[in-house]
Amino acid sequence: MPVDSVSAEGPPPTVRRASALPPGLAATAVFLASAAVLVLEVVGLRLVGPYLGVTLQTSSAVIGIALAAIAYGAWTGGWLADRVDPRRLLAPAFLLAAAATAVTLPVVRWAGELLRGSASAGILLLTALAVFVPAALLSAITPLVVKLQLRDVGRTGRVVGKLSSIGTLGGITATLGTGFILVAALPTSVILIGLATLLGVTGMGLYAYLRRVDRSVVVLGQRGQAAAVVAVIGLAGGSLTTVAPNPCDVETAYHCARVVVDPSRPGGRLLLLNSARHSYVDLDNPRHLEFAYAKWIGAFLDESAPAAHPLRALHLGGGGFTLPRYLEATRPGSFSRVLELDGGLVALDRTKLGVVSGPTLDIVVGDARTELVRQPSSNYDVVIGDAFGHLVVPWHLTTREFVADIRRVLRPGGSYALNVIDYPPASFVRAEIATVMAVFPHVALVAPPRALAGQSGANFVILASDTPLSLDVLRSRLGSLAEPVTVLAGAELASFVGDASLLTDDYAPVDQLLTHP
Repeated sequence: MPVDSVSAEGPPPTVRRASALPPGLAATAVFLASAAVLVLEVVGLRLVGPYLGVTLQTSSAVIGIALAAIAYGAWTGGWLADRVDPRRLLAPAFLLAAAATAVTLPVVRWAGELLRGSASAGILLLTALAVFVPAALLSAITPLVVKLQLRDVGRTGRVVGKLSSIGTLGGITATLGTGFILVAALPTSVILIGLATLLGVTGMGLYAYLRRVDRSVVVLGQRGQAAAVVAVIGLAGGSLTTVAPNPCDVETAYHCARVVVDPSRPGGRLLLLNSARHSYVDLDNPRHLEFAYAKWIGAFLDESAPAAHPLRALHLGGGGFTLPRYLEATRPGSFSRVLELDGGLVALDRTKLGVVSGPTLDIVVGDARTELVRQPSSNYDVVIGDAFGHLVVPWHLTTREFVADIRRVLRPGGSYALNVIDYPPASFVRAEIATVMAVFPHVALVAPPRALAGQSGANFVILASDTPLSLDVLRSRLGSLAEPVTVLAGAELASFVGDASLLTDDYAPVDQLLTHP
């Protein structure tokens, strides 16, 4: 009779199960880890924005990389939880995530200088440097905690469901808290160092607690030597932030902003938003227009009414307030209302560019789309569109519905001037012109000849009115500029637009239409 192998070899060794964490501690660990991942995701866009711009591509990359980190971290954490006592991994996961978070800012700032303005590969690489490692480490924590809490197979669904919901609540809390409070109140560097400190303190607290309740748990090596190494790395990472290149004078809720003095003009100031040349003003001579597109709009304003006749203007986007200054200087008594989304940028304009509100300048902080709805009908002589998210006009400021509301606020005979940027084959500007033509009967385009020929990217200025535009006078004014410029209208403009689609609130793929350099 064969001998039973189990009887011969004896019973299988008893596997010592790790003790569960107290429910409150387990919930706190999952909540904090999940919240920290979402803080990193929200802040990640602000980290890469100064180098790559805030576009649909960068937003998609941040979300995609964060999700990849969550997936990889959760899978790895579950795999490790089945092979190692989870109590030996919890504190290291928090400490390593703290160190990775602390070094993120200097790493991104140095790498960002090398990858500035990159296309897809550079966007993905810099985003991965900003988010992936700490997010993956944090995402491994939840499966470790779940494994510790699974003491009874009959309660598996309850345990997993409870901890999953707590993690989701942590993510929601972090998303809302970061977007509505932290980003508005604190610089990115402070948010990241604060988060790294919180994670580090949590890791050391877990280490102390687990060692106290079970001396057999060895965390991060004998006598915590590895924990000390991780802490030193984290502190070193935080200190590197002070010497890493900083592209911002001011970090607002929407922009990394810097004002640069022009050495060739004593009063010249260049405003950089997310490292892009956004506005130029001469504090001593508001009539001076540096950028070509500003000169084109300035020439249009000059011929839009009799000389010295005051105008009522609505500006969509403030930037450096170049054109409101120009309008006041060339047509005293004119009134400008500026709709600017970024209150932090307005504060910078006040302190460094001398912007002062008053009877001739009203500044409204808010989204141009929502604030336009509140403007009275037939109230303005001209509307100037110069709002950008990096190099892209925000999609909701490009649609037929939005343009129709612009026509509503214009007085009879009023005009709309819109600045956009595009690159060959100029798909976006063609679609935007088609959209404006669907609302206004008289439309023209001002652009460099090379850009119209598809040989280079450039600024394009679209002009529109419900009455005929004085294009001959405008061409005469523009002909005196040093840079060659063409004005298209009528059949020539229709030929340039071709069969471009209209942009509507239901369909406005602006980022996809705009070809990036």
